[in-house]
Amino acid sequence: MEPSETLYEHAGGDEALHRLEELFYDKVLADPVLKAQFKERVPTHIDHLTWFTAESFGGPDRFTQELGFQYIIDVHRHLKITDDQRERFVTLYLEAIGEAGLPNDEPFRQAVREHLEFGSQVAQQNSWAKTDAELHPIRNVPRWNWPD
Repeated sequence: MEPSETLYEHAGGDEALHRLEELFYDKVLADPVLKAQFKERVPTHIDHLTWFTAESFGGPDRFTQELGFQYIIDVHRHLKITDDQRERFVTLYLEAIGEAGLPNDEPFRQAVREHLEFGSQVAQQNSWAKTDAELHPIRNVPRWNWPD
């Protein structure tokens, strides 16, 4: 790992992240805890997940340019994500990282875990928000970096 290397570059770029999101999406669609949230395959979901993760990890800003952060707020609104669902989401994502062959070094895995924990908490908060004032204040794709 080079000190100036982004998480996106270290992960393997779009190809590796797309492979990760495909594996992850298959897992959530089949999972009994998450099937209430992921009822059917949405053709654009893997691309959107890839774009979001790539941008979060320091790659191209396609998610912001193509969809905008309000899109992800709207997708999660009123889903009422439970603690069990949030935790299962994180667990399945971490499993998919290993299966996708992404780097196994501890700094990378720690950064991904922190990213997942933060993002899933934001999604959960937004999923229960009855008013805009109850939404998490973040309004841009977060830029994630190496752990300190």
